[in-house]
Amino acid sequence: MKICFDMHTHTVASGHAFSTFKENVEEAAFKGLLALGISDHAPAMPGTAHPIYFGNFKCIRQELMGVKLFMGVEANILDFEGNLDLEETVLRKMDYVIASLHVPCITPGTARENTDALIGAMKNPYVKIIGHPDDDRYPLEYERLIPAALEHGVALEVNNSSFNPRSGRQNAAKNVARWLEIARAHRLPIILGSDAHIYYDVGDVSMAEKMIKEANYPEELVLNASLEGLNYILNRR
Repeated sequence: MKICFDMHTHTVASGHAFSTFKENVEEAAFKGLLALGISDHAPAMPGTAHPIYFGNFKCIRQELMGVKLFMGVEANILDFEGNLDLEETVLRKMDYVIASLHVPCITPGTARENTDALIGAMKNPYVKIIGHPDDDRYPLEYERLIPAALEHGVALEVNNSSFNPRSGRQNAAKNVARWLEIARAHRLPIILGSDAHIYYDVGDVSMAEKMIKEANYPEELVLNASLEGLNYILNRR
């Protein structure tokens, strides 16, 4: 499968990533991506950028080196109601918003509480992607999560970095296989993300591709398989 874009990437602005904006764009161009999303961590993540960073994307061109650029954010879910760590005045300036559960920002709850948190975030009209719903530290009720994602027009992410043996996330392969089976039955659009924290991982979704191939997931439901898939996740109202 030819992947046209990668929307989950981080730069040095995230505080714990290691490459610049320019290095990420160069890697995307080198790998033949048609589009790239930059989704640095929102302010509740220790060490990341101030909210003013996310309000200054107007200075960035819409295309560089033949790669269409989209500026987003990986927002942190703060509570089991799904509240995020950026105000609406900032979120509405983003091309897209990923919402994720991160240990530094919210203490894991029960499967019901964690699922409530994700569903609450989905109700935010700016949230278009749920990042890495695959971690046993945050058990989830996928039977509730997937219909909610379909209802709210939100894509669930198969996160390539979750399969890294050194990842802090637990049992991602088991959990992704489980939720892909349910998602396939609901015909839920999904997205593959590198979650790159260094330039050479930009566009690398090889393990995520392996997972969806093993799950026999329909290619037409993988948003990255065509540039038109961007329409599902961009903040266009």
